[in-house]
Amino acid sequence: MMGKSTVRDVNLKNKKALVRVDFNVPLDKEGLVTDDRRIQAALPTIKFILDQQPRKVILMSHLGRPKGITESLRLTPVGDRLQELLKEKVLKLDDCIGEKVKRAIETSSQRVVLLENLRFHKEEEKNDPAFAKSLASLADIYVNDAFSSAHRAHASTVGIAQFLPAVAGLSLEKEINYLGKALENPRKPFVVILGGAKVSDKIMMIENLLPKADSFLIGGGMAYTFLKAEGRKIGTSLCENDKIAVAKSLLEKAAKAQVPIALSSDFVVVTKFDSSTDMKIVPEIPDGWMGVDIGPKTRRHFQEILSKAKTIIWNGPLGVFENDDFAHGTREIAEYIAGLRDVTTIIGGGDSAAAIAKFHLEEKMTHISTGGGASLEFLEGKELPGIAALQDRNS
Repeated sequence: MMGKSTVRDVNLKNKKALVRVDFNVPLDKEGLVTDDRRIQAALPTIKFILDQQPRKVILMSHLGRPKGITESLRLTPVGDRLQELLKEKVLKLDDCIGEKVKRAIETSSQRVVLLENLRFHKEEEKNDPAFAKSLASLADIYVNDAFSSAHRAHASTVGIAQFLPAVAGLSLEKEINYLGKALENPRKPFVVILGGAKVSDKIMMIENLLPKADSFLIGGGMAYTFLKAEGRKIGTSLCENDKIAVAKSLLEKAAKAQVPIALSSDFVVVTKFDSSTDMKIVPEIPDGWMGVDIGPKTRRHFQEILSKAKTIIWNGPLGVFENDDFAHGTREIAEYIAGLRDVTTIIGGGDSAAAIAKFHLEEKMTHISTGGGASLEFLEGKELPGIAALQDRNS
């Protein structure tokens, strides 16, 4: 894994391991966890460490964006859910640093400890060295298993690595292996599917992947900026007018590199974003209408390109998939990919992962990234601070 040490490389017997996990999960009004996929993603690392007979596994995470101590953002319901999934008692503490925390860890009989929300302390996001040092003083070794926070230079992702031996967890290792291999040495043809609302979010990713990809398929809201750049009519569809020139230059770069960029040739359109009463399929978007999904002809064209692919990276839905009437494009492409054989399929976090979950296709994909922003930055070719901070193998 890109030369970084992992939990497999260190001796954890009788050691206290401090593990940065991503338990930033949605809670309902009753404070119950409504989606535990991120908790489940951390289980292999937690179980792996427990199998090594450590003294303690101390887990830390942020939850939401609290301003100071916020009762509704305590990690207590997360601890409850973790306990159910792990089938082992979890000691949940009311803070993440300090003598009281240290004492509780030392004296408790539980092997698994969950610290309170890191962001209750403003020093976490400031990457404050004293705060990082306080966290580090709780343990002998630091394990980062939170890929989705690896693009942030916070105390619990970067600062702490100054004070403890720092290694990657299994989930982080898996992310870097899949995304890294896709970038470094993809099996060809390599097809990139891009969607979501904004071109601006994907510019650097397109530029980084242009020399590596064999073709791009572009749908979602960002497609209309490209279509407008080609001089096509887009009605009242979403468009970043200040990015039309950028879209035009990306299309020119791709043409020069002989990498086809496939855009929609037909559209599902409506007059009002939140209503499907007047929905129709058109080859060109009329004035007063907006595109909300790729049409059936485009879906067939995309499938034709995907049928030859050996590596597929997908980042961003192809329509307004939250509304079932506008989810057909995203669903049909997802189902088509799920049925392909001998293909590496990588779903790049955020809304794409939510769409795959909505259609119950998670098991059919090679890898679903847990990190929205982190996977985007990784695919843009950036070095993520949380990964850079880990110790290199053989160092």
